[in-house]
Amino acid sequence: MSQVTRRSVLRSLSAVPAAGIAAALPSMARAAEFSYKYGNNLPVTHPLNIRAQEAADRILKETKGRVEIKIFPNNQLGGDTDMLAQVRSGGIEFFTPSALVIATLVPVAAINAVGFAFSDYNQVWNAMDGKLGAHVRAAIGKMRLYAFDKMWDNGFRQTTSSKAAVTSAKDLDGLKIRVPVSPLSISMFKGLGAAPASLQFSEVYSSLQTKIVDAQENPLPIIQVAKLYEVQKFCSLTNHIWDGYWFIANGKAWDRLPADLKTIVAAAINESGMKQREDIKKLNDSVVSDLEAKGLSINRPTSESFRAKLRESGFYSEWKGRFGNEAWGLLEQSVGKLA
Repeated sequence: MSQVTRRSVLRSLSAVPAAGIAAALPSMARAAEFSYKYGNNLPVTHPLNIRAQEAADRILKETKGRVEIKIFPNNQLGGDTDMLAQVRSGGIEFFTPSALVIATLVPVAAINAVGFAFSDYNQVWNAMDGKLGAHVRAAIGKMRLYAFDKMWDNGFRQTTSSKAAVTSAKDLDGLKIRVPVSPLSISMFKGLGAAPASLQFSEVYSSLQTKIVDAQENPLPIIQVAKLYEVQKFCSLTNHIWDGYWFIANGKAWDRLPADLKTIVAAAINESGMKQREDIKKLNDSVVSDLEAKGLSINRPTSESFRAKLRESGFYSEWKGRFGNEAWGLLEQSVGKLA
């Protein structure tokens, strides 16, 4: 076997036209033609990050190294508000804000988070994969952002507290509870009689630990992976809001991609999103027992007292007016009459 030396490699390359040298190099070794940054607020172990990495690997392979997506999990690039500003400006190319976060920019995006609107996942996906989701994507597009077709699941939100279990609406009276930076969440918990405080997710654990707030609300997998059971005693399965993640791209960055690459990227992200939905479903099935084992007391209140309180406080009527008849009508097509 002949020995390969540095001199022999240089001699063979000198015989190749300059334009052919790049082609002679391994495709994955070359710098990506499109190198993108994707930020999110979740730990690397969360199903969103696991499936996002799967999508990024698939995109790199199927585009033959032309598109590279580097993932920055766990608020490495800042809080939600920071990352939303960055994806708008092009500082990062991809971001997965929850509907409540992007609603600070696109108000109608919060419509899936109307309190106690959805009774189950069949209603959720019927709405968000259907006409309501299309309506929201169109509104996001007007902000020079591109929203992929399939929302990723963040789950139904549950309430935890260090004080007492939430068994009915009256248990929320005066409760200091952290909510996302979201007018809808603030409005809903005020309507329920609580004292909501808007804080970035990165501040949740420390705020609970130092008693700045006594309670918070998040999907079960978030409660688990963020270890909120270390600073909370009670978990009430209120199912008060369903929230999901819009996988969004900077509009200019998306438009720069050739059509064939857009097809590959969109297919990988949407299909990984569908898998992530199944991951969350399976995770929810097992997480309750895990949280109980870690010391959280679990209770399951019914929704009637909460809905009655929201109707009484004018919450539904107010938000029907804010979202407008078209969006509200699309929501009620999937969930029935609310207001």
